This record gives sequence, C-alpha cells and structure tokens, in this order.
Amino acid sequence: MNFKNQTFIQLAWLIIFLTFFNSCNGQKQKPSENTTISAFKLNIGEPVSKLGKDIGCVLQDKNGNYWFASNGEGVYCYNGKILTHITQKDGLCSNFVLRIEQDIHGNLWFSTRDGICSYNGIAFTDYTNTIRKAPKGELKYTEGGLFFGHLDGICFYDGKSFTNFVIHPKTYQAPRNNVISPYGIYSTLVDKKGNIWFGTESRGVCFYDGEEFRYITEKKLDKAAVRTIFQDKKGGFWFGNNGGGLYHYDGKTLTNITEEKGLGNPEFLKGNFKNKLGSLARVWAINEDNDGNLLIGTIDAGVWKFDGVNLTNYTTKDGLKGNSIWVIYKNNKNKLLFVTNGESICNFNGKTFVEYTFH
Repeated sequence: MNFKNQTFIQLAWLIIFLTFFNSCNGQKQKPSENTTISAFKLNIGEPVSKLGKDIGCVLQDKNGNYWFASNGEGVYCYNGKILTHITQKDGLCSNFVLRIEQDIHGNLWFSTRDGICSYNGIAFTDYTNTIRKAPKGELKYTEGGLFFGHLDGICFYDGKSFTNFVIHPKTYQAPRNNVISPYGIYSTLVDKKGNIWFGTESRGVCFYDGEEFRYITEKKLDKAAVRTIFQDKKGGFWFGNNGGGLYHYDGKTLTNITEEKGLGNPEFLKGNFKNKLGSLARVWAINEDNDGNLLIGTIDAGVWKFDGVNLTNYTTKDGLKGNSIWVIYKNNKNKLLFVTNGESICNFNGKTFVEYTFH
C-alpha cells in the first residue's frame, strides 16, 4: 500500500469522528426497544461471489452472520452460504462504511463517512440528526451501550436514548476551520470492570472510571493516533499506536514493547512516511489467540505474534495476501480472522495463513 492510499484511509477514518454529520434524510427517530434480528432473512442487496475493497471492519452478529464494512462499496453480509452486497440503493445511508456494531436489541448500527443508520432486519433508519442534536450531559455508561464520535464530541447510546459528552478539558478550545482534532477518537474499549478507554488522534489514551477523565501520554504515546486498544485475558492493556508501536499498560506502568525490542520506525514520527518491513511501529490491530499469545497487526509489516517474551513476524512469505493488516477479529467460536490489504480474509493455523473463500 502506498502512502497516498494510506493517507486517504487515515483521513476517512478521522472523517467519521469529525465531519460525518451530514443528514441523509433528516428524519428524527427514536429507536425501537422491541425490534431484533431474531430470524435472519435478508431481503435486500445482491448476491456476489467475493468481497470488495477497503474492508475496515468485521462483525459477526448474534445469529452468526458476518458483516463486512467497505469504505466505498457499502457492506457485505455472509450467512454461511450466500455473500450479499448491500449499498445505498438498499437504504444504507452511505457506501463509505467504517464501523458496524450491534446493540442490545439486536439492531445493527452502521457508522459511515456521511452519517449513522441502523438496520432492524427489515429496513434502515437514519439517526444522523438525532445523534447530532442529542442533549449534552455526563457519560453514564450502561452495559451494551454504543459510542458514536462526531465533530462536537462523542454520543453515547444506552439502548433507549442518546447523550452527547466530551472528553477534552473544559479549557480546551478547538481551532477554527480545523477538521483535525487532537481529541478525535480512533478506538474505544470497555474493560472488564466497566471503565472506558478512548484512543485519540494525538492525546494518547483517555481513561474514564465513571468520575473523571485521565490521560496516558508518556513515551510518545501522544505523538500519533492510537488506532486500537485491547485488554488481554490477564487484565493487561495493550495500545496500538500508528508510529510509536505496541504499548503495554498494567494499570501503573506504561511500557513501549516496540522500543524495548528495537523494532521502531523513528523516521515515521518525524514525518518521513515510509513503510518499513520488519518493524513494529504502525500497529492497527491487536487480538489474542486461545493460548494467550498476542497477535499484532501492522499496516506495513504483516502480523507479529508475542508470547510475552518472544516476537515472531509473519508476512506474505507465510501465506498472508498482503503485509497491510487492517483488522484482526475474533469470531463467536474464538477463531481469528485477519483482513489483509482491506480485501482478503485469512485464517491462521498457528504456522501459516490461508485465505478464506466464500462459496
């Protein structure tokens, strides 16, 4: 992937949090508490034989169906037999889809470049204006709630209502005519204790314990975007930084694993935006296998496996269809799926990667 494409993708991801509130149809709706995708019968879209490009998000819903978000070609749904392509002509509010989530009622939510809409198994409903105009208040997290970022802050949906809030200090004033916000959100995690973690554009990681927002910024964590946050089985936290690399946080001490192992790309943080094979500097995805090994996806150097002591690098020579890892997703059966170059899905057998095909 060249720098031009990387820049476009990074900007697209940022746009969803900063400028996506352009209403699709202007309708103000209240979410239904009774709708649920209980019996999956997709009556929209067109059957296709393969995924499109720029797949940046994967979700397996409560019924086992896979949903793939494409930044430009809508979404794809796979029910185990048929792969279906869904676009704006089917009611989706934009073909530039960046995130898919499922709420406590079973409804699917699609965060796009141009707005946010939900799907209840029958039809799409646009919530762009509803979220933008939601009342401001304090964050009171409830289990299963969803977060939506936008230009003026973040909106929390608890399954019944929407509340807007901000994570930046009260003294902060955003520069005028600037779409780049240092507090723009790239990643969100709800930990095992119910605390909330936000990975920001250039303010490191923001932690919320229900009372106050605190920031982790040392060791250059705030020099580039925190693309992913992950909590392992033991309770430890891992931050993936797009330039600073892989960080571990035990609740007290922040450690930069990339720097400790000598796998950085210091020129990237200086503005020399060149990919570097063999590095662990640009981390976009983190997950964990059933043996407790950490799997780290980089945007320029393949996959790394970390057992807590040793790091092993996997690239195209090991079966990956590309060295650009956009997503590492764990499905309902605890198997990992790797999205490479935004268009190929790979499985990992512990030694090599095998491309997944849709039949």
